[in-house]
Formats: sequence, structure tokens, C-alpha cells
Amino acid sequence: MDKQQTIEQLKDIIKPYIQNQEAFDTLTEDTDFINDLKINSANLVDVILDIEEKYNIIIDNESMERMVNVKAAMEIIDTKLS
Repeated sequence: MDKQQTIEQLKDIIKPYIQNQEAFDTLTEDTDFINDLKINSANLVDVILDIEEKYNIIIDNESMERMVNVKAAMEIIDTKLS
């Protein structure tokens, strides 16, 4: 799976939880889930659960703590899938 495809899939997952449409529209690897997209911590857990379900992976607590932006999410997904 290529990087752009992963970003598009992540956008589908996080779209219901965002509070900042402008940041979502210009989403990059450096986009921060909490600071940029204004996703609250409870919804961030929902995002992680949705990622686990979509990719059929288990994300451990250490990985969850690192998953603060799009790039970290992509790295964790790639690591779990390989």
C-alpha cells in the first residue's frame, strides 16, 4: 500500500471526529490529530479503534501514545502490517 493511499484511508477514518475542517482539507503527514484537527482524546481512542478494525491490527498502549499525528499513524500501521 502506498503512502497516498494510506493517507486517504486515514482521512476517511478521522473525518467524523474532526473539529477543524480547514486543517482537514490541507492534511499532511505532519498534521497533528489533537492540535490541528481538534480531535479530543476520547475521540482519538475511537480513531485508534477504527484503525485497528480497518487494518485488522492490534495497537498496543506504547504505539497509542505515539499516535499523535498522521505520520506516526502511518508508521504504526506499516509496522503492524509487515
